[in-house]
Order: sequence, then C-alpha cells, then structure tokens
Amino acid sequence: MDSILTINNLTKKFGSLTAVNNLSFTINKGNVYGILGPNGSGKSTTLGIVLNVVNKTEGNFHWFDGNITTHDALKKVGAIIERPNFYPYMTAEQNLKLVCKIKGVNESKIDEKLEIVGLLDRKESKFKTYSLGMKQRLAIASALLNDPEILILDEPTNGLDPQGIHQIREIIKQIAAQGTTILLASHLLDEVEKVCSHVVVLRKGVKLYSGRVDEMISSHGFFELRCDNQNTLIQLLENNSKFGKIKIEDQLVTAFLNEPMKSDDLNKLLFENNIILTHLVQRKESLEEQFLKLTDNQKN
Repeated sequence: MDSILTINNLTKKFGSLTAVNNLSFTINKGNVYGILGPNGSGKSTTLGIVLNVVNKTEGNFHWFDGNITTHDALKKVGAIIERPNFYPYMTAEQNLKLVCKIKGVNESKIDEKLEIVGLLDRKESKFKTYSLGMKQRLAIASALLNDPEILILDEPTNGLDPQGIHQIREIIKQIAAQGTTILLASHLLDEVEKVCSHVVVLRKGVKLYSGRVDEMISSHGFFELRCDNQNTLIQLLENNSKFGKIKIEDQLVTAFLNEPMKSDDLNKLLFENNIILTHLVQRKESLEEQFLKLTDNQKN
C-alpha cells in the first residue's frame, strides 16, 4: 500500500514538558485517519511538526516515498490547522483567487471546490457575512484548490452547532470517497467513530493505540437485561463461559460477551431455564468504552 506519511520515534519537548513522546505511525493512501486524544495530548503539535511549522526535538518523518523534500511534499498537501483567515470585506471567490495566486494554481478550480463544500451559490457573498460553519467550509475549499493527495484538518468541527458539525462530516466523507487521504485531529470520539477508518489514540504525547477503528471496537459487545428473578439470571450468566464481566446497576444487568451470540439464542437459553426477560438489548462496545479502557490503563 502506498505510504503518504511515515513518522518514526518523533519527540517534541517544550522545556521540561514532553508534548510528543517517541511517536511512530504510518498514514497509507486512501484512508481516513483520526488522531484522537483529549486536549493537551500532542495532536496539534504532531501536525505542526509534519507541516514544518513546529521543530521536532528527536526522531524523524518523511512524506511519500522519502525521496522528496518536505517543502516539495507540502505542495501535495492541503491543511487547515488554525481558524480560517480570510479577508472579511472580500467575497469567497475573491479570497480563493488570492489563495490560487499564492499557491500558484489555476483559478478554474474555484467553482468545483466551492461546489464540494456547498458554497457555490454564496461565492459572491463577503466573507464577513458567513456563519462559522460556512467559514470552515470555505477553508476546506481553499485547502482543496491544489488537488492535494492528503487533506489535514485540526479539530474541523470545533465550535460548530450540530448542523455545522454534520455538514463538515459529510463533506469529509465525500472528499474521502473521491480518493483523497484525510488526517484529522479530534478530541471527539463520536467524530472519529463516524468519519475515520483508522485511529491513532494519544494521551500526554504517548501513543496508546494505532489501527483500524472497526478492529478497536471489534469486541463481541454486550447484552442489557432485566427480569423479575435477577439472582437466577446472574447465576446462570456467571456459570456460562460465553459471558465475561457481569455488571449490575439497579435492575439492569449488563452481560459482556466472550464470543459472538445472537439475542434470539440468549432468549431461548434463558426461557429454557425459566427466566422470562422484561428487557433485552444487544449492543456493540463503543469506541468511547474502548478509549476509556485504554486511558484508564495508562498511569497519570
């Protein structure tokens, strides 16, 4: 698989603070990667290093096959790592024409990119009249003008209302569907779960997990159960090897699975043992639960 970005043992120190600690991962072509972590976990610093705006302390990284300078490689990269910065009294189209001049790309791309982000009908509107979500979408259009091989986004939905968040996420999916590789930093588990195919989980600059999102949440899930004879239910579950951890909160029993099991089969098993359920819900373990497990296992 073609590599877009390779990071090896990257470390960044600000005095006594280690913002990024011996970080290694690879971004391959055609996927949507999320760097996930709470504020202060080193996400933005990592992006700043590979975009040549922050100097690394140790380690190295290379773009594409490694036979290209970072300066030349960044011509094939689109990035938004700060709040959109356009001229307020110029229209969207005028602002993008200026970006084209700076990037040395043809102005003929402007309408196409505005169409992608849903702003073609507002291209004659001044930037100052745009909502926060529209400003962010214009920034994405700007980052796409050079037809980048990878689009890098730092907290792309920060500060947006639910509609704005939904619009940005749909645009990201649309861009990815056209074959552009995407790397986004986010502290939102929901964002990574809905948008990304791969995830790198960071905490205090240290990588806790790197891999596919679906593999991270590939546990067999759990059942939420209620019945009138709870003690009998718990005893049966505890004596069955198909179940692992059993959690009890008030009248709700949560039974985590050690192997796949259908709700029909569980219902049948319980019925045969004279246990009649009043509530049965089967769930997959969410990315949030996996993330909390990872971070709980990491010492403060």
